[in-house]
Amino acid sequence: MQRGGRLGDTCRAPIHPTAQSDFCPQTKPLNPTAHGELEHRLGLVFQDFRYKRRAYKALAGAVQVPTESYDDLGPVGEDKRWETFGKLHEYLEATFPDVFGKLEVAKVNIYGIVLRWKGSDASLRPVLVTAHQDVVPVEPATVHEWIHPPYSGYFDGEWIWGRGSCDDKSDLVASLHAIDALLKQGFKPKRTFVWAYGFDEEAAGTEGAGRLATYLEGQYGTHGFELMLDEGGSYGTPYGDDVIFAVPALSEKGYLDIRIEVTTKGGHSSVPPKHTAIGMLSSMVVAIEDHPHEPALVRGGSPYNFTMCAAVYGPEYPSHVRKLALKAAYGDDGALDGLRDSLLETFPRFEAILRTTQAVDLVQGGVKVNALPEKVSAVVNHRIAEHSSVWELQKHITDTIRPIAKKYDLRVEAFGLQVASGSGKGGRVVLSDAWGTALEPSPVTPTGKDTPYQILAGTIKATIESSEGYQTSGVKGVVVAPLLTIGNTDTRYYWNVTKNIFRYHHLHEKDRYNGAHTINEAVRAEGWLESIRFHTKFILNVDGNL
Repeated sequence: MQRGGRLGDTCRAPIHPTAQSDFCPQTKPLNPTAHGELEHRLGLVFQDFRYKRRAYKALAGAVQVPTESYDDLGPVGEDKRWETFGKLHEYLEATFPDVFGKLEVAKVNIYGIVLRWKGSDASLRPVLVTAHQDVVPVEPATVHEWIHPPYSGYFDGEWIWGRGSCDDKSDLVASLHAIDALLKQGFKPKRTFVWAYGFDEEAAGTEGAGRLATYLEGQYGTHGFELMLDEGGSYGTPYGDDVIFAVPALSEKGYLDIRIEVTTKGGHSSVPPKHTAIGMLSSMVVAIEDHPHEPALVRGGSPYNFTMCAAVYGPEYPSHVRKLALKAAYGDDGALDGLRDSLLETFPRFEAILRTTQAVDLVQGGVKVNALPEKVSAVVNHRIAEHSSVWELQKHITDTIRPIAKKYDLRVEAFGLQVASGSGKGGRVVLSDAWGTALEPSPVTPTGKDTPYQILAGTIKATIESSEGYQTSGVKGVVVAPLLTIGNTDTRYYWNVTKNIFRYHHLHEKDRYNGAHTINEAVRAEGWLESIRFHTKFILNVDGNL
């Protein structure tokens, strides 16, 4: 086996995806040998044309139920808009009668679904799989731009169209298909499996996953689950068609919405001061955008580890970036700094990966054109980098605002503390957590030799390499290169449930028609079937190997 330990070789060209590298250790494909005959039978089932049509119909039907979640939803049981989830439950229970009839079913906060398949060995810690039932609303002004209506669930022979077909009813229905298929084959797990389906991931998550996580922790205790699988990264060929890169996320960025509120004396606009409250706030917004957070590439962090994988195995990875990556791996700090800068220049997405991002999304102020505004505000959305923290973010924005406050003689209150600034004769500025939702960057899931990560990585490889057409595709192999998610998922509520959280959606990037959260969301039907195979293989591997 070739090893990526010699600088001269790996700086010139990538190594074969089946080789081993010290810089990006790879797991071998893992097939469920303990359940080999069962998986063979399932493979025949999944290839049957009639099964495929039933599977497509099941996903299409779920898409047809418009389970939109909104930021202003009231409590469950009071706001009538939640009731659409009851219709989805009716549909799922009718479509998968064996699943809901043979597994233990619990409802949490009315619309949160918990399915438990009790294993035969109570000494084994259970496994948790999650997905969410809700979708982002469809913008009414864009409905005419959809090729097929957004809640049609239309299948045109290749694509299944509609909101939720990618995010996240595809995972929801795929997991139910996997359970159903295993039940029909008479499978009886040794390990207990639990599926939990939230219903407001696209909003705050508090009514769904927030309640589900509390319920499950109460049932199984802190870190009572062996692992958890939720939506997240996918797979594709970002560095040439010869090698498939699968990118599960092992962590996710933190989160904080900061409100900047400026209060000044009012009056008639015919006698204005040099700077109104809106003008002062505008100066602060400009200063924030002029002082972005510094990017960082930390050895051992998720972005660094992913970069090593790309540099070692990516056939078309830029050679100058590859050279810097391998020098950095040997301890060259100058090369590490150069690698950081090259990543930002070469791959625009790394702007969001390597730094805490900030976006001024909300501005409010003024009530009348001839009245000076007395209170104005802006809300800045932040996604906190893996290497940073809520405290560092608060300090950064406080340090940015203070000189401007002093210029306008404003008193500053930053996150409950008085900060040295102006006298307050000009008014005051208050910095606060806008909605009380501050979230630190998540813990990073371990990837050691004997960790559950090895089961996940091996399952991903085995599912892709056993897929129809893989052997004739010309692809030389599969590399699993973990990264992080730059958004936030329901997993933020499950940190106390398990230390092994994986965010992965087994779908090729080319099997999404137009992505999620936009017009013409659609999933390629044949590609989505691979999600069912993955979920099935994952269950069998976890049951037989952990």
